[in-house]
Amino acid sequence: MGNTKTITNNKDNMIMTDKLEAILWSIALPGFAQLLNGKIIKGITFIFLEVLVNINSHFNIVILYSFQGNIREAIEATNYQWLMFYPCLYMFAMWDAYKDAGGETPPYSYLPFVFGAYFVTIGLIYSHSFKLGQILIGPVWLPILSLIPGLLVGNFIKCLLMRFKV
Repeated sequence: MGNTKTITNNKDNMIMTDKLEAILWSIALPGFAQLLNGKIIKGITFIFLEVLVNINSHFNIVILYSFQGNIREAIEATNYQWLMFYPCLYMFAMWDAYKDAGGETPPYSYLPFVFGAYFVTIGLIYSHSFKLGQILIGPVWLPILSLIPGLLVGNFIKCLLMRFKV
């Protein structure tokens, strides 16, 4: 991990993280990687928005109930009107951190992030009623599981576009 490198440009010195480090810090909390990349205003904005959505959606208690297996309580605690903002905010902050991190950003590399956000949002929409067999998945686990096909679809479309040079 400690692949932090200093990149100098004509304006000032900036410390930029590598792409993996940026993604991992963004997973921890949207805005952290932006702070590491020297984008202070953007980082504080992402952190503020994450806390705002988190508090108003009751996401921490929803996560707690979900990890304890209390899915009905998690669903009842969820403010879906607020939580619907979370997937796009979260994935955009990750994309932004990835894009701003050191190194070249390949063409269409945003697509897995975009489709990840779409699929997580769809998973959230159906999380109050979707069951695998008799098991209700809930507002934490179904969106997380929905991320996998979202990333796969995004990567597939990215590969198609790159292959056909669109």
